Order: sequence, then C-alpha cells, then structure tokens
Amino acid sequence: MKNFITLADLPDFDQTLHLAMELKKQPTQWDSMGRGKTLGLLFFNPSLRTRLSTQKAAQNLGLPTMVMNFSQESWALEFEDGTKMSGLRSEHVKEAAAVVSQYCDMVAIRAFASLSDKEKDEAEIVLKSFAQYASVPIINMESATAHPLQALADAITLKEHQTPHKPKVVLSWAPHPKALPHAVGNSFVNMMGYMEADFVITHPEGYALNPEITKGIECTTDQQKALKDADFVYTKNWCSYEEYGQILRTDDQWMITPEKMKHTNNGKFMHCLPIRRNIVASDGVLDSPNSLVIQQSQNRIYSAQAVLKQLLENE
Repeated sequence: MKNFITLADLPDFDQTLHLAMELKKQPTQWDSMGRGKTLGLLFFNPSLRTRLSTQKAAQNLGLPTMVMNFSQESWALEFEDGTKMSGLRSEHVKEAAAVVSQYCDMVAIRAFASLSDKEKDEAEIVLKSFAQYASVPIINMESATAHPLQALADAITLKEHQTPHKPKVVLSWAPHPKALPHAVGNSFVNMMGYMEADFVITHPEGYALNPEITKGIECTTDQQKALKDADFVYTKNWCSYEEYGQILRTDDQWMITPEKMKHTNNGKFMHCLPIRRNIVASDGVLDSPNSLVIQQSQNRIYSAQAVLKQLLENE
C-alpha cells in the first residue's frame, strides 16, 4: 500500500478490519513501531474526531505528529500547473509537498469538497496533487469524495454488533440546513461492498448519490419501507448530486425519530458525527441505548491505527 486514498487501496479489507479489532484489544502492543518517524497532519478544513483519533492512533504506535491548519497557518497553495502566480496564492503544491516530505515520513490530509464545481471536486485536486509531488505516503482524512477512515470505523462497529442472521443495513438521507458533501455516504456505500448484508439506500427525490457508486444497490424514496426490519440505520445528509451542491429540501419529514425506529428490527442507530440534534435525528434516537455514535467515534482510533501500522510496515 503506497497511499491510503480510498478503501480500494487496502491490500486486504478483511485483514485490515481484523487488525483494527485486534488493535482495539491491545492498542499499545506496537508502541515502538513509529519510533524515529513523523506523521504530518494537514487540515484544509475543521476537524474534531479525525484530528484527535488520528493523533491518538499515531501515539499508540509511538509515532510523533506535526499538525498544520492550512486555512489559518500556512501560505495559500496553488494547485494548477503553468499558472502565473500573481494573485493571493504564494506557494505551489509542487514545493509544498516536496518540503513536507522532508519533514514527515507520511502525510495525512483533510480537504473537503467545494460543492461549487462537481468536475473539480471529483478530480480530488488537493489529495492527488500531494500524492503526485510528495515522496512519502499520503493518507485521506476526508477528501471531496471519500472518507475511508470513517467507513473503516463504521465497518468495525457493524462487526462488533453482528447479528446471528444476515443483517439489513439502511443508509438514510436526513435533512440539514447546510449543503454537505457526499464523502461519507460514498465511502459507506463502498465499504458495504465488503460486508455480508442486505443493503438499502433511501433518500428523497433529487438526492441520489453518484450512480457510478450506487450501481447495483437497492435505492428507494420510501423511507418507511426501507426502515422495515432494519438491523442498522446509518443516517447522513448530503446535498444533491444531480443539481450539484444544491439543497432541495430542508423539512424534517426525513428526520430519524423513535417512531420511525419502531419499524426496524430493534435497529441500531449510526452517524459519523457531528450531528444536529432534532434536525438529522431526534434526542430520543441519539440518547437511546441503541445509538452507536460514540462507539463509532472511538473506532476511528483503530481504523486509523490499522492503516498507519500497515504503512509503517511497508517502509
């Protein structure tokens, strides 16, 4: 594994999942592996779980970290080739990536979608530019189209609560006052391709995810039908893909409530956090014993640690 940009970069998904679960049992069993190495964490967007969990994962491996918030602490970066840099951007990614590679043995990057230009977002310019010009491994801490560390943590959570039967897993769109990217939904869909489950996506009209990603997966605009007998309900908002970046509705008809969860098979509730209470899901759902959101956030440590360990072993 040269870089970890998407789940497809993992040499073996099942082995990585097993490794993450073993690391959770003994987090510090490899606490000298990162000695003499440094992990750089570059944030172009805000973070809570991603930053802290990745730092904790590195700490468990004895791997020191350096953190930079590009939005506040760095020169503005230019990513286009051949441009005359006469504007506000003072440094080109060619130099920035090369320089960071001298200071760090691997670099993790968080850079959200703009939601204004679908073509540019799907080109993953920030992440792919660093992968092109850096001489060390690049790790995706959420990009314009993918959040594989979250998806791996979700897989750990599903595995920890596995049912005696083939589970039904539902990914349900939820309302939100802001336009949000597709990264979490995309990676959750990709992750479910590795799991044995009946998987259904439900969303209102106009909110289908990228059809290339959901190809072959059952999708329905009937949320109640989708929730029937579900063992797991993963809720997430995303903006329109077809009318890219747009909010087509903000009403609460799609909010997950205790009444809706009654249609499930005593279903567990999942969300990547942060979550807007009583917008995406009600207090009654989030505060119920069936809510797994805090456990998911804990598992972010071990998803990151499993990835970091494999990259260290490759070196």
